[in-house]
Amino acid sequence: MKNPIIGRIWKFGNDIDTDVIIPGKYLRTKDMQVFAAHAMEGIDPEFAKKVKPGDIIVAGSNFGCGSSREQAPLALKHAGIACVVAKSFARIFFRNAINVGLPLIEADIDCQEGDEVRVDLLKGEVTVSDKGTFRGNKLPDFLLQILADGGLVAHRKKIQGEQKE
Repeated sequence: MKNPIIGRIWKFGNDIDTDVIIPGKYLRTKDMQVFAAHAMEGIDPEFAKKVKPGDIIVAGSNFGCGSSREQAPLALKHAGIACVVAKSFARIFFRNAINVGLPLIEADIDCQEGDEVRVDLLKGEVTVSDKGTFRGNKLPDFLLQILADGGLVAHRKKIQGEQKE
């Protein structure tokens, strides 16, 4: 896990659901490039063409609500999103993001689309280039470790490898 995460902001509002993040018609594949090519298509059909590796989504409350599809955080991660900052997350999206190794932080920040943002997951802080530093909810150390290991599956493999030694 890279820390701090520095990137350009893509700003979205409240109640961004998983159907918007990756529309259901793309769920029959396991091809991560298909997910990436259609990320956020339900709200911005051109998003996947405009997003750059390392960009950061900033959203309002209840990001990732709706169905419990693991493909939603996978689509964002494979589209190049380095982190999601939101006032709050739907519980299942939050857990799915951690499981697939997509960093996130709950914080209410003042920003505009295109601003540069610096997310320090270890401190639980988000700094917007010209607007200051905002305190967020620091993730517990065990979740930070899962993110550092690349997601839950990689984390379990690491633990099992350490236990065999």
